[in-house]
Amino acid sequence: MTIATPDRGRKTFMLNMGPQHPAMHGVVRLMLELEGENIVDVDCEIGYLHRAFEKHAESETWNNVVPWTDRLNYVSPLINNVGYALAVERLAGIEVPERGQYIRVIASEISRVTDHLTCVGASAMELGAFTVFLYLIKAREYLYQLVDNLTGARITTAFTRVGGVKGDLPADFAAKFAEIAVKVREAVAESDKLLTRNRIFMDRVEGTGILSKEDALAYGITGPFLRSTGVPYDVRRAHPYLVYDRFDFEIPVGSTGDNYDRYLCRMAEIEQSLRIVEQALKQIPEGKHSLAPAEMKYAYELEDMGKHGDTELIQKYSAKVDKTLDGMGRETFGDVRAPNRWATLPAKEQTYTNIEGLMNHFELVMWSWGIKIPPSEGYFAVEGGNGELGFHVVADGGDGPYRVRCRPPCLFIMAALPKLLKGSMIADIIPTFGSVNMIAGELDR
Repeated sequence: MTIATPDRGRKTFMLNMGPQHPAMHGVVRLMLELEGENIVDVDCEIGYLHRAFEKHAESETWNNVVPWTDRLNYVSPLINNVGYALAVERLAGIEVPERGQYIRVIASEISRVTDHLTCVGASAMELGAFTVFLYLIKAREYLYQLVDNLTGARITTAFTRVGGVKGDLPADFAAKFAEIAVKVREAVAESDKLLTRNRIFMDRVEGTGILSKEDALAYGITGPFLRSTGVPYDVRRAHPYLVYDRFDFEIPVGSTGDNYDRYLCRMAEIEQSLRIVEQALKQIPEGKHSLAPAEMKYAYELEDMGKHGDTELIQKYSAKVDKTLDGMGRETFGDVRAPNRWATLPAKEQTYTNIEGLMNHFELVMWSWGIKIPPSEGYFAVEGGNGELGFHVVADGGDGPYRVRCRPPCLFIMAALPKLLKGSMIADIIPTFGSVNMIAGELDR
């Protein structure tokens, strides 16, 4: 549609970019007013993937909200799991054991690396650097396999629990990470050679999508987008949580706030996250990682014994768990979960071998019987892949949240997107929007 604009004395035309568009990273609509290929004005419309995360959370018990958090930023779900759990634990006055805190840090930083690999790889592909995409997604695949080994799932991890994590680290986790870290660093180094000083790539990203430090702060932008402007704000350093104050890591910052600086910040942050995981695996307190009693039977065998009335035999055995329950037994229980009987599920041996443990388990998972948090409210933030990810949680004394409100880092960057694009060209939309790393599940919640 062509529009005559008397105040400008020229003709412009309107063009829809999205909501279905290969470079829109989900579903979002940009309504562009163009003069030739120059962008005169932009209106950004979100809401095509609204999932009602907050309302879903308000109809669940405290722990049952965790799987919903996976669906926020589904590229780095473990950070979402940790952020929500920390918000609830602050209200409940629960402190996670030290080993459990280290495991949360390890999981979060691996998730951050997968997030940055996806962002840089997808953005490079959209600019024609398909080889870089293959290198980085292959590196991400190695990390996904590691996450699967840790949590039992690649993306929908649901790893945290109020008071701890699902289970301990697998026996060979540190060795596997060391092997994978080498491969990830190789992929990043190869991508750096292909992109960082590539004339074609630099022409597309250097000097485009510029956002000033003042505007970034005014919009409430955080994460790599803010740090690219020169502001070294990182929640892990500004407001340390878990055990982040024990690690030596740098906060990469840029100077111009353009697409090139945002690319450099993310590439540098990959290395910093790998450094944090390596330090965490060296510092993590000792703790047994799996069950090792002399006489063991699988959980389903104990169930069958109970059904047949062989209850006197159950006391002779401990529960041997399958892969999905690995690391959740008595041997590791005190290392990764808070010893709060009113909030933490019992070890699997207790659940399967004595009535008290079974009752405790059922009361915690049944509606209207679970964790009860006194009326209170609070906010807790963690450093997500795109910036400050916060949860404002309200408790009314029931077994689930009365209100949950999420602060998605994407939203504030998307609010500034029209300002970034006005005055640029259509081709500049691709690298600029790619640097936002918009995740629709987090944006529309």
